[in-house]
Amino acid sequence: MYRLQTEHSFDAAHFLADYQGKCHNIHGHHWRVVLEIQGSQLQTDRQQNGMLVDFSSVKHDLREVVDALDHTFIIERGTLPPALCEALRGEDFSLTEVDFRPTAENFAKYFYDKLTACGYPVYCCSVYETPVNCAQYCGEENA
Repeated sequence: MYRLQTEHSFDAAHFLADYQGKCHNIHGHHWRVVLEIQGSQLQTDRQQNGMLVDFSSVKHDLREVVDALDHTFIIERGTLPPALCEALRGEDFSLTEVDFRPTAENFAKYFYDKLTACGYPVYCCSVYETPVNCAQYCGEENA
């Protein structure tokens, strides 16, 4: 079995609605996303001969997905009043609304799903909120 790993990072703020603790307040992280690709067969075509996937392709696609969140305020849809969201956007703040609570665990699955949808055989995805705290999602077939 072959396994490749690549990573990218982004800076963003978030908060956890209905959380009893410091993370209820708006705060930011330097998020680090580590993606692992796994497969048993290497490519045989001329361009990618001997590769599981082309590193340049997976790095590009991961960067595109991650950069969409860079320097944004990530909020769970419906946790802030619409008027407040509009006021922030009116001040040119970049808001990103997601359909999940913006935890490291949910982001690990989010990135796993996004890169799987790009056609990569993703083994797992780890998301670090801090240098020593991370969450990992490996998919049902890798559990």
